[in-house]
Amino acid sequence: MTLLLFDLDDTLLGNMTNTFVPAYMQTMANRLAVVADPTLFIRTLLAAIRQMVEDLNPDHTLEEKFDAAFYPALGVVRQEVQGLFDAFYSEDYPRLRSLTQFKPDAVSVVHQVLDRGDQAAIATNPLYPRSAILQRLDWAGLPADKIPFALIPSYETFHYSKPNPAFYAEFMAQLGWPKSSVVMVGNDVNLDINGARQLGLSVFWMTNGAKASWDGQGEIPPHGELTDLIPWIDASEPVQLPTNFNSPEALLAVLRSTPAALATLCRQKPDNLSGRPTFNEWSPSEVLCHLRDVDAEVNYERLQKVLNERNPFIPGQDTDQWAEARQYCLQDGLEALTDFTKERIQVLRLLENLSKEDWDRPARHAIFGPTSLRELVNIIAGHDILHVQQVFRAL
Repeated sequence: MTLLLFDLDDTLLGNMTNTFVPAYMQTMANRLAVVADPTLFIRTLLAAIRQMVEDLNPDHTLEEKFDAAFYPALGVVRQEVQGLFDAFYSEDYPRLRSLTQFKPDAVSVVHQVLDRGDQAAIATNPLYPRSAILQRLDWAGLPADKIPFALIPSYETFHYSKPNPAFYAEFMAQLGWPKSSVVMVGNDVNLDINGARQLGLSVFWMTNGAKASWDGQGEIPPHGELTDLIPWIDASEPVQLPTNFNSPEALLAVLRSTPAALATLCRQKPDNLSGRPTFNEWSPSEVLCHLRDVDAEVNYERLQKVLNERNPFIPGQDTDQWAEARQYCLQDGLEALTDFTKERIQVLRLLENLSKEDWDRPARHAIFGPTSLRELVNIIAGHDILHVQQVFRAL
């Protein structure tokens, strides 16, 4: 089975960003003109969007990042103007449909994918509320209440955006890191292709009728019209989603994605965190406690040791026994998630902005033998993926 991640704008729906986005912002500014001067409103909106894109901390959703940057700068409280935004999305936003173009080939390809037994997901940039994304899917002839998309991201449920590979890692984590081949299909070289490639995903670049002129990273990827996608899949057999990462960009993306995706998964079903799927398998709450303590007492200390010492010895440590000894089953899962996220931010700060030489710093592990900082982080990433899959199955 193959999972197809479809970009939305200018892939499944004809929608030129340089036409649609200015109209979107101006229409919203006009609706909110009773609150702020339209010029000031748009300037503040752009700054808040930039904050969503640039803030790579996993402790807040894109919506929360936007709110913190937007409303105080505009001098208003969200609750006081929420009615105006609701009116914009219900009354004004639908009129922007005239700027988009329905693509019958896109509808046909998505249905072919599903009829084959493959899966489809919408990998649009989650910088919009879910309402806006669902409306654009309707305009594309692919309504979410009729098409069983595996996942539709939005700023309420995601923590990262394109082109950061953390967006793609979070996407995979929210789907439980599926053990299948995955292909990102999109038209934008930077947002869709380069970002997905950094995580090691297979890609198909949709050229929209233009002569392929590649200006992205690496060699030109498989490309063509959307109708060329399925024949290409049949001829090439895309590789399975990788779970072994080497580049710092991919490793950091996975580490960033884990607390972010777990926050979305667990907060959607907070009442299901304490139940064990089977007698011998941890509950989601126990997994969260385990991740928290391993980051705080093992991972951070090990990585710091490698960075601060010359070829240090890294002892092995059995952390599974902590579940019973520390009575994880009696602890609050969401509280453990909050603490895990704080510990993971400390790990990320230790790893961000390292040089290539730092990533290759050597160490001696009691179990693995000669190793490096890069390999130790890869072990953390693999450990993350296993436990995300565990939580996903349990929920």
